[in-house]
Amino acid sequence: MRQISPRELADRLSDAGDDKPLLLDVREPWEFGICHIEGSVPMPMGSVPARFAELDRDAEIVVVCHHGGRSAQVCMFLEHQGFGNVINLAGGVAGWAAQVDPKMPQY
Repeated sequence: MRQISPRELADRLSDAGDDKPLLLDVREPWEFGICHIEGSVPMPMGSVPARFAELDRDAEIVVVCHHGGRSAQVCMFLEHQGFGNVINLAGGVAGWAAQVDPKMPQY
């Protein structure tokens, strides 16, 4: 499974010439309400098996959760469903807050 660090993702998102990946946030709605990376699409982990058909199999997808565990599981699931460009955000939003946005609320 491919991984990307919060810093690498921030650099990708700030690069005006780079195609932006889809940020798929698999945390629960209450978690997403506390904090999320701008532009993230919420799809709670439990709903992914019923909703993955909504996703573009050819898109680059960075999967996000709190610390990186749930997102890693979703990455493996999506890969088994034939998605070829899935990347786990190492450290999740907690890592994002620590490395990129210290003002992001934490829980």
